Amino acid sequence: MIDTKMEKAINDQINAELYSAYLYLSMSAYFEDSGLPGMASWMRIQAQEETFHAMKFFGYVAERGGRVKLAAINGPDFEWESALAVFKSAYKHEQYVTSRINDLVDIADELRDRASFNFLQWFVGEQVEEEATADEIVRKLELIGNNTGAMFMLDKELGARVFTPPTQQGE
Repeated sequence: MIDTKMEKAINDQINAELYSAYLYLSMSAYFEDSGLPGMASWMRIQAQEETFHAMKFFGYVAERGGRVKLAAINGPDFEWESALAVFKSAYKHEQYVTSRINDLVDIADELRDRASFNFLQWFVGEQVEEEATADEIVRKLELIGNNTGAMFMLDKELGARVFTPPTQQGE
């Protein structure tokens, strides 16, 4: 049985993951409007990943005998100054999510909840990847500057991304 403190914290995280999906969909809409379909697609896939994360937490709470309690999701930002500003915002958001995952790990450790601690390690690793990917794109966009040809090449590169849910072993 999951401790009520951990249950509440994970329910809050489910909300945060669903907010993340909304945020990335909003970023996708910005890129669609900006004529960058590859970046728009990249953000839609990012939204799928965040929804997958939320459902992974959802399933864990249920599996541990807890109750998922969904809350309202705040509306995300929808205007940015540039593609670089969008990806800087995404990178900052991933750093925030990392801090939330670390807080969950701290709660699991405090409660001596080894099952939750173990479950959360997947997310710890996932956040390393999420931050590194966003940072890499920010660095590329900084190098590109105002070079529209390079921007369109990066847009094409990012558009090649596909969503592949992790296998059972990867979960």
